[in-house]
Formats: sequence, structure tokens, C-alpha cells
Amino acid sequence: MLHFRKATENDINGIEQIYSEIHDYEEQGLLTTGWKRGIYPTRETAEAGVKRQDMYIAELDHQLIAAAVINQEQLDSYKDVNWKSDAPDDEVMVLHTLVLSPKFFGQGLGTAFVLFFEQLAFTENCRYLRLDTNARNEKARSLYKRFGYTEAGIVPCTFQGLENIQLVLLEKELNMHCAGM
Repeated sequence: MLHFRKATENDINGIEQIYSEIHDYEEQGLLTTGWKRGIYPTRETAEAGVKRQDMYIAELDHQLIAAAVINQEQLDSYKDVNWKSDAPDDEVMVLHTLVLSPKFFGQGLGTAFVLFFEQLAFTENCRYLRLDTNARNEKARSLYKRFGYTEAGIVPCTFQGLENIQLVLLEKELNMHCAGM
């Protein structure tokens, strides 16, 4: 059974393991996230998310399979884009660093995490959703487009210590009157 919850200190090793698996896939040319081992994401990324209490995990049959930071913090580069929705900050929920163990690719679990993110935003009365991905990460861009996210722009930047990144910023407005959300 799939279950989502806030991460605790006991989850840090598991999150770090998923980061390592993603880096392995990147280094083998099996995935294109644009992330780099030792730079981003790292164990410190997981520790900071747990400390801030905005790191969420997905467990399948009590096994940690995915993680992401979900909060209302928009990166500085978000200011460099003309968002379609002129949303007040307190109504914006942001998804950061969504990772899924490659062992579970192709099972709809990334989709499930995005749905969890949207449901969490809905329950927190945040009708505007924002997120980012590397322009090279076509899989993520495709996933988000299927969910109705639109690309607000691409910003060249240094992202989490990674230089020369083309950061794609995406947005979606939730229908807050939608029953069953």
C-alpha cells in the first residue's frame, strides 16, 4: 500500500540512498536530471528538509521509495519569470527535488507523488502550484505537462551549486471548487 508522510531523521539514510541511485543512473546515461553527485542533491539536502519539516516521503509496503520537499519557498530565480498567475505568496505551494527510486520507475508512483502534492496544496488552501526542473530533464517536463502544468519560462542560473543550468519554471492553478480533489 502506498503511503505519504513527513520525513523524520530515521528516513535520512533512505532518502540519501535514493539520491545515490539517481546519481548512478545519471552517471550511466540512463537518466538526465542535470544533478551531480556531491553537489546536489546530497545527504545535507535531506537533513535540511527534515529539519525544516518540509521533506515528504512515499512508502510502498513500508519501503521508502520517493521523497520531495514541499513548501511555500520560491527560489530567487522564480522572480526572473513572468508567471501567468499573479499569485500571492501565501497561496503558492512549491514542489522541490522530487526523487523516485529507479527500482520503481514505470509504476505510476511519480504520478502518485504529484497528486499527493496537489492534494496537500488543496488542503492548505494554496491554489497556485509552482515547481522547477532542469531543461534537460525531458521525463519530468513531460510528466508535469500531462498534469496541466505550463512552462512559465526558462531561466539560466546557478542552481544549488550547479552552474550553467537552464531552469524550467512551471505553474498550475488548482480549481479550489473541484469536488473530490
